[in-house]
Amino acid sequence: MGFQPKISILYTKDEIQATVKKLAAEIRQDYLGKQPILIGVLKGSFMFLADLIRLLDFPLEVEFIRLSSYSGRESSGKIKLVQGVQSIIRGRHVLVIEDIIDTGLTTAFVLDYLGKKKPASLKLCVLTDKPSRRQTPVKIDYRGLTVPNKFIVGYGLDWDERFRNLPDVYVVE
Repeated sequence: MGFQPKISILYTKDEIQATVKKLAAEIRQDYLGKQPILIGVLKGSFMFLADLIRLLDFPLEVEFIRLSSYSGRESSGKIKLVQGVQSIIRGRHVLVIEDIIDTGLTTAFVLDYLGKKKPASLKLCVLTDKPSRRQTPVKIDYRGLTVPNKFIVGYGLDWDERFRNLPDVYVVE
């Protein structure tokens, strides 16, 4: 399989699930009766989004957007829209679901792209936040875990498509 990096647990699956439950409780309070559309940013958010929506007990829709900006462990700084939203979001309550906010460039791109579609509201929920790398300010409405300035994998987060399937969040040494 080639090079195997050294990884160590940063957050366990139990800590992650407790965080997802906390975020779901906040979202339930704010979106009850609004029938929001949750937009997962692929590929990294899929595990978080799946766990999150199982805890939301109100009508909602799920949509995905796919962007590209990474090569290996570094962001290229150039964001490319690979797959836009198919649903009509004008006048809808939209909640963007992200696995991680790092530089903020990709998230700012997503929020700008969706904002131009005139939703009734546009909010952001992120599992992991790495504020030490922020280059563009991003308003986070629902923040899960704060992570250090290290490369992380697991629970949907990858390194060149590897390690997404790990149940915990790990730091790559």
